[in-house]
Amino acid sequence: QVQLVESGGGLVQPGGSLRLSCVVSGTIFRINAMGWYRQAQGKQREWVAAITGGGSTSYADSVKGRFTISRDNADAVYLQMNSLTPQDTAVYYCRGLVTLDTTGKEYEYWGQGTQVTVSS
Repeated sequence: QVQLVESGGGLVQPGGSLRLSCVVSGTIFRINAMGWYRQAQGKQREWVAAITGGGSTSYADSVKGRFTISRDNADAVYLQMNSLTPQDTAVYYCRGLVTLDTTGKEYEYWGQGTQVTVSS
């Protein structure tokens, strides 16, 4: 069974930094793409950043220049968040698009979310 587990959330002051991690566990054939989303209280979930299997990255305008998405050689993705503001407060979710075998069929998985609170 494939699982995505996020960590690294917490309380930080405005202007501070946090690094979120998302580890993929289970038997997979290939990770096609991974991304980060967030959902603030009372608002819809929104896309934050994405990284393809080839390493190409993209960002929402609201975080461009402040957040950096990256992957390592293992099945993990990270979100480095700098210059945080109270508007970044939300539950952050990791999303993975993976194939489980050579058929090429793609599956979508989500993590359980990690709370990020930016407050003085």
